[in-house]
Amino acid sequence: MTVTASRIRAARWPAVRPWIGVAARLGLAAVWLVAGAAKAEDLAASGRAVNAYQLLPYDVATVVGAALPFVELALGVLLLVGLATRLAAAVSAALLVVFVAGIASAWARGLAIDCGCFGSGGELAAGQAPSYLPEILRDVAFLALAGFLLIWPRTPVSVDGWLAGPPVEDEDE
Repeated sequence: MTVTASRIRAARWPAVRPWIGVAARLGLAAVWLVAGAAKAEDLAASGRAVNAYQLLPYDVATVVGAALPFVELALGVLLLVGLATRLAAAVSAALLVVFVAGIASAWARGLAIDCGCFGSGGELAAGQAPSYLPEILRDVAFLALAGFLLIWPRTPVSVDGWLAGPPVEDEDE
């Protein structure tokens, strides 16, 4: 009997998938922790960055900007320890879709802003070109990590994994 390459790959997937999940979980956790920490240093700047998108009234934008770093930090901590991973991935995915839509909207409307994703953000100085496409592609890659965790949230070295006990062989979550 000949073993095909696809059968070998299919046999490896159950062993590799949990560790890909760990990498996705920790990678997304790092993104949220770095982004949240950078914004938490200056909440007023975070509010100005949200306001630069010109999608919300000023008062609402400043509140969103002040709250966003703490949401990001909470998501980062949850993903880091692997607690409520599917919920954290769902909220992450929703935020990333909003971020992509906001950046695309700014691009379509001809605004020249820094996304504020990892710091102050806001309007760019005259002559500075925005980098919307790389920002959108980066956020889509993060969205893929969140999507992976939505489908397969249970990973080794996580509180979720410890609470659930050993995996059932045919469990598809």
